[in-house]
Amino acid sequence: MLRYSAFTTRPDGGNPAGVVLDAAALADDDAAMTAVAARIGYSETAFITERDEAARRYRLRYFSPLAEVAFCGHATIATAVALAERDGPGGLVFDTAAGEIRVETTADGDGPPRATLTSVPTRSRPADPGTEIEPTLAALGWSAEDLDPALPPHVAFAGNDHLVLAAATRERLADLDYDFDALGAVMRRRGWTTVQLVWRETAEGAAGGLVFHARDPFPVGGVVEDPATGAAAAAFGGYLRVLGLVDGPTRVRIRQGEDMGRPSDLLLDITPDDPRARVSGQAVPIPRTGQGTDPRTA
Repeated sequence: MLRYSAFTTRPDGGNPAGVVLDAAALADDDAAMTAVAARIGYSETAFITERDEAARRYRLRYFSPLAEVAFCGHATIATAVALAERDGPGGLVFDTAAGEIRVETTADGDGPPRATLTSVPTRSRPADPGTEIEPTLAALGWSAEDLDPALPPHVAFAGNDHLVLAAATRERLADLDYDFDALGAVMRRRGWTTVQLVWRETAEGAAGGLVFHARDPFPVGGVVEDPATGAAAAAFGGYLRVLGLVDGPTRVRIRQGEDMGRPSDLLLDITPDDPRARVSGQAVPIPRTGQGTDPRTA
């Protein structure tokens, strides 16, 4: 059982993930994989249950401490980097419950490898005010006035569904103190994996490109908040594309985990004519001691 932190170059930043490179013996035992994920204690653990080493193709399953998740971005990045460190950089194919995920890994000089995943086709639709937006705002303790009117609430998909809510201010995003049980209940009813809360720092055309800050509550996985959420970042790419905010190849920098003390950098690449999104980041092993802030309670 390996431990990596994804979307960072430091083990005390990013989002920790468990990685089990050989889980063939557990392939038909969901309870055992859930138990392993609970013992590791991170928001997700990735398990390679089948492999074709010659083709660099792997069957990958993801478990939170409570249940299986169809797709997890940060655990995908962590697994890809672990394989790149073991076998060398290059292309990988992961067969997941959400579909085929291709990943390119490259060596970044003296730093840790970088992995870029290509998502399944994304989609995004307006959220329903009565059944989706209102109960979520109530669980968060937010009001409609706390939202950015230029970025309407949507349910976005890139393997999992995520409710996207854009905060009007950075202060609103930073002040997150939500009702864990109430939000979890709404998410379970709607089938959401996370609620992605974002704030737009810069607009298209600004120096450095688009920059967003994000926070992702994850009560359905038994975790208060995810420090970096690659699956939600990919879904957010679909959101931006459907809203018409992408008029050419666009790179978006997403800053996440800052308010938890685990800063994370996610790079999102999207184009208007491709429904898929590309999410990039680095990952580093976590020492068994001195792991920093516990992501379950931060």
